[in-house]
Amino acid sequence: MEYVSRAPRPPLTALIDDLYYLAGTPPYPRLTLPPMPSALLILNLGPPFHVRTGTDPTTYTDGCVITTPTRAIEFCYPPATRSVGVHFKPWGLAPFLQMPAAELRDRPVTVEQLWGHRTASELRERLAAATSPDDMLNLLENELTRRLRETTGLGLVRHTSNLIASAMGAVPIADLSVAAGVSSTHLAQRFKELVGVTPKRLARTYRFAATVLAVDPAAGPVNWVDLAARAGYFDQAHFGHEFRLFTGLTPTRDVDVRRRFLREHPGHALNVGPLPAD
Repeated sequence: MEYVSRAPRPPLTALIDDLYYLAGTPPYPRLTLPPMPSALLILNLGPPFHVRTGTDPTTYTDGCVITTPTRAIEFCYPPATRSVGVHFKPWGLAPFLQMPAAELRDRPVTVEQLWGHRTASELRERLAAATSPDDMLNLLENELTRRLRETTGLGLVRHTSNLIASAMGAVPIADLSVAAGVSSTHLAQRFKELVGVTPKRLARTYRFAATVLAVDPAAGPVNWVDLAARAGYFDQAHFGHEFRLFTGLTPTRDVDVRRRFLREHPGHALNVGPLPAD
């Protein structure tokens, strides 16, 4: 499977972690993406794929837009997939949305719903006609730069989110509004508009992400008690409860599934993040 990724140029660097190209046969027909502090835009250039956030999967032909999730998302891929996409910072999608991010929380929409049928169709045609992944990413970056608009409150949300990220989510939420010089109600409202979740929920996501990424599934047994304490959870029971809320799995089961991925597909481009759902 081919995976090409690169960081964007300014001014998109303040909004986007990376742009990527993905093509080939997925390692599994169904992959589960655990919730991470990131929003996602996918422009599909291959057969339709399916996304499940609740009980029934939804089909996406032109691609989809996902704001910062609060629970795991399942992707059902066709035998061969091809797409370009963007991993946004939690607040990074806001300048490209036509609605409050909270309206999309755990409810992906199509690219057509985001930008309209004509724009989505023309952009996909131009991407499909590009001669290389690098040309595709340049084209997508130029389109995003062209569509970039001023967004009220973005500086406040970005600064506060960076404080949360630097503390890996282990920060008193009341301190954030004091540091920002605004009320907790105002801060929460801005976050829901631009990120889709409150500062408290984003902090929980950062803490969960930091904990998951601290685990090396290829190493030996995991000291869950120590890991939970270092991540700032009250105790191991609190950690286990939070883990199941985010993923539907116990921490031990999560590591077992990651080890399965490494064993069955060593060195695969997608071996960080997604999990087999089969």
